Amino acid sequence: MIHGINHVAISTPDIERSAAFYMNLLGFEEVFRLNWDIGHKALDAITGLRDSSARIIMLKCGNACVELFEYSTPTPRPGEAARPVNDHGITHLCVQVTDINAEYARLKAAGMVFHCEPQTVGGDIWATYGRDPDGNVVELLEAPANSALAVVAA
Repeated sequence: MIHGINHVAISTPDIERSAAFYMNLLGFEEVFRLNWDIGHKALDAITGLRDSSARIIMLKCGNACVELFEYSTPTPRPGEAARPVNDHGITHLCVQVTDINAEYARLKAAGMVFHCEPQTVGGDIWATYGRDPDGNVVELLEAPANSALAVVAA
């Protein structure tokens, strides 16, 4: 039986920078961190990699976790910082907010780059997309408590 989503994982070239972004700007808290060295056969099998090694930081906010990976081996290929959201793969991470305009202003002042100002997407539902330091899309979503989109108590 599937109970729900446990976490989303993001590979980054600078795990401390990414952790600071998610913790300091988006309010995530560190759950744990660990490292694995080359030769961990179970992790090589799970990831489908050979001779892998990495650092991991698990972060949590509300009912969702983000797992950050910084691989040392094998050498990762850099991601496209401005990858269009319509390309195949994970398109974005969404965080629910209570005052989207205030969060947008705060994050923009901190240097986060957004595609646009918050837009209404119907009724009292507002959203905008921005980018984390690696170019991954982070959606800000404001939805009323009675909305089907309101999954986190405001």
